[in-house]
Amino acid sequence: MSTTSYKINDNGIIREMNSDEKTTKDAQNKKWNDESATRKITEIKKIRLQKLIETDYLANSDVVMPDNIKTWRQSLRDIPANHTDENAYDLLLARNDAGELTHSIWSKP
Repeated sequence: MSTTSYKINDNGIIREMNSDEKTTKDAQNKKWNDESATRKITEIKKIRLQKLIETDYLANSDVVMPDNIKTWRQSLRDIPANHTDENAYDLLLARNDAGELTHSIWSKP
């Protein structure tokens, strides 16, 4: 089944794309879709870094870090090794209606 693709030209007029434009647009869409996992793991790493920064003060030499925080921080550092596909990334990035991350790994003990 063939679909017709349209674009808006510089004058604001909608017209059908020619074959070269369709090929270019298809390539752009494929590239975007192919890079989905990379975008997700990048977002996960940003969130992870923020969570680690929030507890970095506990790593000072004059503070005793509780074992549960040590374990949690290690779990955060292990995310890339333990979550390796896009389905896992989707679970890690899932949010509730309030926009809060729902995966348990993000909850500080």
